[in-house]
Amino acid sequence: MEKYLLFSQVKIGILFKKTKVLFALLFLVMSFSASAETVTVGIGIQNTTTNTVTGGIVIKELGLMNKYLPTTGKYKDIHFKLQWQNFTSGPPVTNGMIADKLQIGMMGDYPLLVNGATFQNSHDTQSELVAVLAYNADGAGNGVVVRADSPYYQLSDLKGKRISVPFGSAAHGMLLKAMEDRGWKSDFWELSNQSPEVGTTNLQEGKIDAHADFVPFADLLPFKGWARQIFSGVETKVPTFHGVVVRKDFADKYPEVVVAYLRALMDANDWLRKNPKLAAEKIQQWTGVDKEVAYLYLGPSGIHTLDPTIKSKWIDAIKYDTGVLQRMGKVKSFDVDAWPNETYIREAFKDRGEDYDKQKASFANYQISGMDNLCHKPITDPKQAGEVWIEQGDISAYSSPDCTLAAVNKATREGKKIDVVYLIDHAFGIKVFAKQAFYSVDEKDPKKPIIVPFLLKKNAEAYAEKHGGHLATYTEALAAAKI
Repeated sequence: MEKYLLFSQVKIGILFKKTKVLFALLFLVMSFSASAETVTVGIGIQNTTTNTVTGGIVIKELGLMNKYLPTTGKYKDIHFKLQWQNFTSGPPVTNGMIADKLQIGMMGDYPLLVNGATFQNSHDTQSELVAVLAYNADGAGNGVVVRADSPYYQLSDLKGKRISVPFGSAAHGMLLKAMEDRGWKSDFWELSNQSPEVGTTNLQEGKIDAHADFVPFADLLPFKGWARQIFSGVETKVPTFHGVVVRKDFADKYPEVVVAYLRALMDANDWLRKNPKLAAEKIQQWTGVDKEVAYLYLGPSGIHTLDPTIKSKWIDAIKYDTGVLQRMGKVKSFDVDAWPNETYIREAFKDRGEDYDKQKASFANYQISGMDNLCHKPITDPKQAGEVWIEQGDISAYSSPDCTLAAVNKATREGKKIDVVYLIDHAFGIKVFAKQAFYSVDEKDPKKPIIVPFLLKKNAEAYAEKHGGHLATYTEALAAAKI
């Protein structure tokens, strides 16, 4: 009995000690919770705007920002809660930033301009442009589409017609620039404000004659098979880009968080370029945008270049865009030079051991390259190259349009199903879907046809007339391709 009592006392003593330890741990946790501060960081992203994905959904899904958020010094008692908010266009992101529900936002050039001007003219704090996401130096990505069976092939065909565009978007800016270049007044056509979703539906139903939109809709809708692009923003020759803006009061208070975001952005860019096919497939999974469209924009020789540096050319473009909007009464004063802040992106480059100024001076994109295994020669001119994506298979590169289309014919004879074919437009130098392109085909030597692809019918017609070829469809170009 005594042994039993002694044993029980020992057990009770051990239990008491454990309980004391548990209470001590609980006290520490409660004390930490009481002293810790939670800071919510609202980040306004655009999942379906393809050239913003490395600044938003990729960082979110791969958890890239968590690697760089500060945890020492003044941040040791701060817990950051990332709140990703998805939008279909830029203006609502600006509204969220004004309300201080978003501290970081991304949007296209014209919405960026309005964001900066709005903060400068109306609010206690400012917004700052801290990085660029992706760009096309000549304006490609924005465009105007009509139904595939439409009789309209260029902007002038739309006189007096019904056209819609998301007001305040980069595509809206493109239209204003195109109208100004041509001397057209606001009544040239019947212009209405419609989001991508509404504009797409109304175009399908024939309620409007054309729809203008930003990345990726001018290419996504033709890829779906029922629309056709008749105007590309590249014709304006004004750069287009999407960028990142932050509230200055937030950046001043938490500069290391802004740098953390930008380091994550650069990691996301690296991830995409390392395996663009896998990235395109993941982007489709995360956003619903077809992988073929994502690859068109962000794959090798893609329409847009991933580069976070703030180049002087982009600032000059914003100054030009500001003039366009001011002349049309869309915006008041805007001190563009006071808006960018390269401090944070320079710090991100420094942390990675990279040369910011060297990258800022470069306009290079990663290009289609490798060996053409059908025509048995290296790909030396990316502007002539093409790619064939086999369904459920790989993407293969070829050295010329005729070799690319001949590869399609060979794969078809072998019973393989083609997912998509890419070529480079001869007039604009941008990547296009071969199936939606127009062609000049010269078959004077049937054994060596000269096949030249174009995004727009008018350009193919002009080239064919000048060089002795004939206008051709994709099917006709395929029939001419022989290796």
